[in-house]
This record gives sequence, structure tokens and C-alpha cells, in this order.
Amino acid sequence: MLGPVILAASRSDRMRRLISAAPVTKQVVDRFIPGEIVADIVPIIEDLTAKGLELTMDVVGEDITTPEQATAARDAYLALIDHIKDLDLGPRVEMSVKLSMFGQALPGGHELALANVRPVVEAAAAIGTTVTLDAEDHTTLDSMFAIHEELRKDFPQTGCVIQAYLFRTEADARRLAEAGSRVRLVKGAYKEPAEVAYQNKHEIDKAYVRILKTLMEGEGYPMIGSHDPRLISIAQELARTAGRKLDEYEFQMLYGIRGDEHLRLAAEGHRMRVYTAYGTDWYGYFMRRLAEKPANLRFFVRSMLSRG
Repeated sequence: MLGPVILAASRSDRMRRLISAAPVTKQVVDRFIPGEIVADIVPIIEDLTAKGLELTMDVVGEDITTPEQATAARDAYLALIDHIKDLDLGPRVEMSVKLSMFGQALPGGHELALANVRPVVEAAAAIGTTVTLDAEDHTTLDSMFAIHEELRKDFPQTGCVIQAYLFRTEADARRLAEAGSRVRLVKGAYKEPAEVAYQNKHEIDKAYVRILKTLMEGEGYPMIGSHDPRLISIAQELARTAGRKLDEYEFQMLYGIRGDEHLRLAAEGHRMRVYTAYGTDWYGYFMRRLAEKPANLRFFVRSMLSRG
């Protein structure tokens, strides 16, 4: 199993230096992270929305060690929202945020992350869009869900992410499947111990279907985060069985992966949102993309060898 090895490497400073220094790395990273600053991303936003797609934007960066860095992360999102406002795209472009980037792991991190993310949620609401709180490793989730609940008091459209490989998630899904909620379901992309998470792909897939069924039968708005053709087909069937219209759920996929499928689903009338990341602190995000799908790793290795 290469996935856990790659996830461990995502936390290694030595591997970060090695991979960052490889001449081919940037060319490959650009497949998944198409820019470092907002100006790089604006043409991507315009192109994808013109094709009938929607987006959720992620300013990459997780290893925050000072309150000043957390404030800078907040300001980066506020600058992004200003650009989206100028494009007049409203809810077609939302934001995804990791609370670790807002200082969650620092002393007093829960309060700090809430204080930093609230202005981002407020600014998003002011231009007619919203924010989804990304899930990180299992030790952060109680804090994330508490912040999500607090934000929804004033901004009920605030979304959150749940991860199928965690044992706790079926209970979380039942709690979250309420009117007005927005919940993105993903398989999970962090290295988690066997005490808290399924380790077998088949078990994870089965959990994904059970949880998605709960969300589809609930009163909230499910967001299907998967590139798996089988799970996409199952999601469509669950939606039909639950009597959901095409605008009562959406698919979400990563920029750079299965682009033809993005367009196919949109052409069929589905809401299709592309998770698009940008920024300079790309390493952790990039490594998790490699860990999630063997084809991504093969693509990276072939590129390195062909340019070696």
C-alpha cells in the first residue's frame, strides 16, 4: 500500500526539500495547482465557469506556526473574495478552508481559528457565496464541527466536510443531514490509525455508500466528493431513489483530475463543482493527491523519469 507511505512523506521536511528541488516538480504540480497568486487563477475561474462548471477555491497552506501566519491566511482569502466579487459570479464560486491554516493548532487555536474564519464567511456571504470547512485529521474534527455549528447560527449556508473512512462519520452524517445543511462527503486523505478509521478500500467504499444514502435521504444538501465512476453512478441512483432534483445535490472533483467527466456531468444537467487550489505552500496538498489515486503517482513518476 503506497498511500500511507506517501501520506507519511507529506509530513517529512526532508522529502519536502527533495521533491521541491526536483526540476520536473513544478511542471507536474501545475496539473493540480494551476497558480500561486490570485491573478494566476482568475483566467481559470473564467474558463471553467464559462463551460458551465462551478468552483470551490482553496488557498493552500496548513503548516501554520504563528498567529501572524494565520492572519495572513485570513487576508489571502479576503483578497480572493474581492476578486470573485469583481467577476460577479456569486454562488458559482465558493471557498474551501482548512482551519489549521487559520491557527487551529496553535495555543488557544479553537478561538483563534473561529476569529480568523468568521470574517471570511461574512465576506463570502456579502457577495452571495459561502464557505465550506474542510476536514483534516481526526484529532481536529471536534473543534471543526463546533466552529461549523457556531458559524451556522449567523450563516446557515456554511458547509463542512465528512470523511467516509472514519468510524465516527456515520453518526456525524445523521446529525448533519438536516434542513439547510451543506455536507461534502469524501473518502478521506489523511493517515489515520486503525483504531479510528477503516484501512481497507472495500470497507471505505461501503461506508461511503452508507453515509451517502443517509445524506440523500436527509433534508440537507449533499456534495459528492469523488472521482470514482462506480460511486458517481451509485450517487445518481441514490438521488433518484430519494426523489432529489438535479439542483438538490452536486458533484465535486479536483482540478486536474478527470476533466472530461466534469464536463460530462455538467452537460447532463448536474451541478459540478471543481475544487481548485492555488498558492505557494503546495507540498502537503500535492502529496495527498498522489496518495489518493495510484494513477496520479504513476503520472508523477513517469514525468520525473522522462525528464531525468
